[in-house]
Amino acid sequence: MAIDIKVPQLPESVADATVATWHVKPGDKVSRDQNLVDIETDKVVLEVVAQEDGVMGEIIAASGATVGAEEVIGKLEAAGSAASASKTEAKAEAKADKPASSASKVEVKVPTLPESVADATIATWHVKAGEAVKRDQNLVDIETDKVVLEVVAEADGVLAEILHDSGATVGANDVIGILMAGANSVDSKADNKVDSAAANSSDSDEGDSEVAGPAVRRLLAEQGLQVADVKGTGKGGRVTKEDVEKHVQASSKPAPQSKPAAAPAVSAAAVSGDREQKRVPMTRLRKTIAKRLLEAKNSTAMLTTFNEVNMKPIMDLRNTYKDIFEKRHDTRLGFMGFYVKAVTEALKRFPEVNAALDGDDIVYHNFFDISIAVSTPRGLVTPVLRDTDKLSIADIEKGIKDLAIKGRDGKLTMDDMQGGNFTITNGGVFGSLLSTPILNPPQSAILGMHKIQDRAMVVDGKIEILPMMYLALSYDHRIIDGKESVGFLVTIKELLEDPQRLLLDI
Repeated sequence: MAIDIKVPQLPESVADATVATWHVKPGDKVSRDQNLVDIETDKVVLEVVAQEDGVMGEIIAASGATVGAEEVIGKLEAAGSAASASKTEAKAEAKADKPASSASKVEVKVPTLPESVADATIATWHVKAGEAVKRDQNLVDIETDKVVLEVVAEADGVLAEILHDSGATVGANDVIGILMAGANSVDSKADNKVDSAAANSSDSDEGDSEVAGPAVRRLLAEQGLQVADVKGTGKGGRVTKEDVEKHVQASSKPAPQSKPAAAPAVSAAAVSGDREQKRVPMTRLRKTIAKRLLEAKNSTAMLTTFNEVNMKPIMDLRNTYKDIFEKRHDTRLGFMGFYVKAVTEALKRFPEVNAALDGDDIVYHNFFDISIAVSTPRGLVTPVLRDTDKLSIADIEKGIKDLAIKGRDGKLTMDDMQGGNFTITNGGVFGSLLSTPILNPPQSAILGMHKIQDRAMVVDGKIEILPMMYLALSYDHRIIDGKESVGFLVTIKELLEDPQRLLLDI
């Protein structure tokens, strides 16, 4: 039976999306919750996972195609493909027949940390002691205040020992595990899987695949769990989302006690209903976000001013040229390119907004580095798009796309995160109609974009239905006066409502 692979629901302000990367090809066996394809919008990257175990069938929309919400982009065939099974069976037989080689000891170390980072925290081990690993396979995530570093295996082998568990604080180049390069796994479960694959081809798809897909690993990380903590009920012992949820529910239930029959009945009646709770430690990134937000509230004289913009001119321009633009520049024409261009021009006209306080001094910047708020699985981060005054709209769109992908994959570096004179955040992609964004110190201002929504507006004495969007500028009143803040926001409004002025630099 064929299962449709569809584009997820898109935010209301996002008209279409792009098929970024297919992680499987026709004929590949896939497991439930395995990420099949990445779908990119203007600001976020969405993962489409397999609903069931099976074999990848037809790919309808190739990488680079523009697609809409709920559009069918591929087909997933029911499990049992003979071709894929025989391929995996051959792989398992080759693995079983491979002669053992002499193992050598390799230390798993914390990478070199940036100069401003004193230590780090072990976030998640993706393998457990005794498991076989492949060269370049991610073994463990190391979390600093702002970025997550991956430590990969230097060679094929077995992770012999974990010296520091998840949650431990470590320093640069600390040895956190031991890898036996060239060794074969002695885990009886792994041996049983290979034997089972040789005996029954329908169960052979677990030979070299991971025990849990990306979506399940994220859920495990959110719950503070490792794959080894949860008993998998999927094919070949694979851990599913349902397994994680059942494990969390079972862990939160109180252990039974040997008391008279009447006592448990009273206790049960008193706590009837869903009253579950969980406690997990904050990640380093979340701690840093909390600290910086609190500092912004306590150390600045923050105010917010609002305006609204008619998005019809930009939407018409985008609809007219988006296909030609994509063919010419190999990237989508979104809204963020226009936003960044308008902000850059407004910063040129109002240098106070592009400045920052340093003690009793005001530092005026003669360059334009704009922080772009990006949502990642570990929280909201603000990587920097540099020298935006020298970038075309195509360059801006490509730069934002690269930052969004790096944020999703945990590949943002300290260089990507440091600096920035002004921040743009677009809550509209998540449906936000109006908000008061909070400052990103030491910056003096932040612009919030919101949901584009049709509203009745009076134009030349007549009521028209127009796609309107609220703008919100939060600023530090110690350095920016009301006149400058309003003038800055009105300039952005005028440029967005007449986008030709951006191209003519007027």
